[in-house]
Amino acid sequence: MNDESKTPVFDVLTADAITEMEQHVRDQMCGHLHGFRLLSGKQGLVLLGRTRTYHAKQLAQHALMEITDLPIQANEIEVC
Repeated sequence: MNDESKTPVFDVLTADAITEMEQHVRDQMCGHLHGFRLLSGKQGLVLLGRTRTYHAKQLAQHALMEITDLPIQANEIEVC
């Protein structure tokens, strides 16, 4: 089975694409990410939110990287 047909790949930023990317990351994180949102800027995407571990912060970034080749400007997910 082709995995590419299951997960959309985003290379253009629209409000709907941002919403779908946010939902994909939330789904992958299984509740380990709180207040998650993405911001888009000229330099790329910025991840925002809170989690309890640095590992979860890294997993959130990798979940986003699975579905887009757009640059990630910063991972501002707070570990608390």
